[in-house]
Amino acid sequence: MNPLTTSPFDLPERLSAKADPALIADDERQLAAVAECLARTIAELSDRLDAELRAPGGTGRAAMDRDAEVHRLTGRLRTLRRFGLDLCLGRMVGIDDPEPLYIGRLGLTDSTGRRLLIDWRSPAAEPFFAATHADPAGLRSRRRYRWTDGRISDYWDEVFTADGLDGHAALDDQSAFIASLGADRSERMRDVLATIQADQDAIIRAGSRGALVVDGGPGTGKTVVALHRTAHLLYSDPRLGHRRGRVLFVGPHRPYLNYVSDVLPSLGEEGVQTCVLRDLVDEGATAAVETDPEAARLKSSADMVRAVETAVRFYEEPPARGMTVTTDWGDLRLTADDWADAFRAPAPGTPHNEARDQIWEELATILLEKHRGDVAAEEFRRSLQRDRDLVDTLDRAWPLLEPTDLVGDLWSVPAYLRLCAPWLGPDDVRRLQRADAQAWTVSDLPLLDAARQRLGDPETSRRRRRQEAVLAAQRERMTQVVDNLIGAVRDSGADGDDGEGLVIMLRGEDAKVSLVDESELAVPAPDLLAGPFAHIVVDEAQELTDAEWQMLLLRCPSRSFTIVGDRAQARHGFTETWQERLARVGFDRIELASLSINYRTPEEVMAEAEPVIRAVLPDANVPTSIRGGGLPVVHGSVSERDQILGTWLAGHAEGVACVIGDPGFAPAPRVSALTPELSKGLEFDLVVLVDPERFGTGVTGGVDRYVAMTRATRQLVVLTSAP
Repeated sequence: MNPLTTSPFDLPERLSAKADPALIADDERQLAAVAECLARTIAELSDRLDAELRAPGGTGRAAMDRDAEVHRLTGRLRTLRRFGLDLCLGRMVGIDDPEPLYIGRLGLTDSTGRRLLIDWRSPAAEPFFAATHADPAGLRSRRRYRWTDGRISDYWDEVFTADGLDGHAALDDQSAFIASLGADRSERMRDVLATIQADQDAIIRAGSRGALVVDGGPGTGKTVVALHRTAHLLYSDPRLGHRRGRVLFVGPHRPYLNYVSDVLPSLGEEGVQTCVLRDLVDEGATAAVETDPEAARLKSSADMVRAVETAVRFYEEPPARGMTVTTDWGDLRLTADDWADAFRAPAPGTPHNEARDQIWEELATILLEKHRGDVAAEEFRRSLQRDRDLVDTLDRAWPLLEPTDLVGDLWSVPAYLRLCAPWLGPDDVRRLQRADAQAWTVSDLPLLDAARQRLGDPETSRRRRRQEAVLAAQRERMTQVVDNLIGAVRDSGADGDDGEGLVIMLRGEDAKVSLVDESELAVPAPDLLAGPFAHIVVDEAQELTDAEWQMLLLRCPSRSFTIVGDRAQARHGFTETWQERLARVGFDRIELASLSINYRTPEEVMAEAEPVIRAVLPDANVPTSIRGGGLPVVHGSVSERDQILGTWLAGHAEGVACVIGDPGFAPAPRVSALTPELSKGLEFDLVVLVDPERFGTGVTGGVDRYVAMTRATRQLVVLTSAP
């Protein structure tokens, strides 16, 4: 960015009064200094990044530090170049200090050490977001900017004290903010950092101990809170800052993740893993929806997930009888007690498949202690591997298991399912059996995940054996090379200390280790979603089953969660309180924060949506809209659909629309086509709702209609087919 040569303000003619130099001169000077500092900072960071990239990569810790610095510099440059001057959100003036403080997406300091921008996440910036007329938080005034194409297209002032009027535009308080709520939407969530409200900011800045539930109806900014809270925790929480702890963000479906994909990077955070629940399990990509609701209900319980533990323990019983083990130095007796001791060797929590190698090592140690002769441990272990009876007995008693085989057996072997889940009745067991045991459904995913976590990767043990074989072969080759070198030294007639020292060095263990090339060993790519995570954020959390909660709890031992949802938007009902539901699935510290102001949905739309949800959930927490859209809800015939969309597109050069509930409609530029379920969490300027009465009856149908209606930020059209 070049230093600023023109005013950052580009106010339209109707706002000419706000362009008075007496009102904006201070901001122009400050933003000119920001522009100059940005140009200098970007140049300096670019030079430092180039120097790091040219420098030798190094090894070990030095290489890791270099990579971390490259990552840090790259992220900082990307943020600065993404925004430019619109890093600045606004300014505030305290009661005790007339000097304005300017708030930015990140902090910025000039060459003299003067603070030009305060990072929005810092405690010093909190009053900018928290101040209200009821509680000014020590402020005299606040100014927020609206940026368009890198220029300030509007700003609005709020004054909290009687003497704060000087130097401010005619007070429009919240009117500019209200107007901004009706601005055109796009395929990506728009930037709302400058307009975070006090009730939202209080939740964003709350601590991370335990589970914080953010409950609120449509349009209350739950997703905004979840995303900005994630960025704030990464900045402020010592457990998470500087990537010391990993964070996972879980959304309800893929369109939602696409919609919010720009938000965290725009806040300077690019290291957060995002996913939907299906992504946590390999089989999730192709899993079908369970067609039998009762089978889905049976699988959704946490008890069914815990049944996986019983299913695994079935394969962890030591042999009840002893055996004779044959070695190259004679036979040895391995008793039932020896087997039991070996099976107790793995530490608690060791995955089943990884524990097998530890059991083998313990068996070898037990047998070696019984052997009275002098033999190298490694040679003794190789001899045991040749005793097929011993290997086969261990394979039967503690086999390597595939998660898919373990869970598949539950759906194909009734006796095994009854053993692992004794609370199931005969009809339940029959209902869960299926011809293709591995025709996976979404309801199977928590069990597959629990099995994979409990078993570990069977390939790990096999890989370790292959790696040991590779290294053993390398050592054998190196031994031959060393022997040849020593022979050459002696044949050359070298004697004295030098010759003897070389022979000792080549015979030494250090030389053998250093000559082994570990680059031949295959290193598997890490599973970035396997955990553990220091904090997990879950949006639309009201839809998770008890079994699905176990998938997330397994990945976050600290139980540090941000849980965002609305009980009234649960498609299958939510009769408990949040505290009751979460305590039941395994949380121990639970706090609840509520949002009750609907910033998104116009009053006209909410007036029609509220009776829809109250018809099925009379006590639904319906939020209060704070704005009218000026457009009534339109009712018409499905035959008018294309005409309505065409007229809207012709009259709106920007903005997005969505047709919900019409499987025959093909998406078009700026017009999406979604089911009610896949529209959850999204927003559109225009929503065309097709045959909502066909969404179903009961809670599910009522919730689907309510969710679909409240996606509209400007206008809702409801179309029905001719009788």
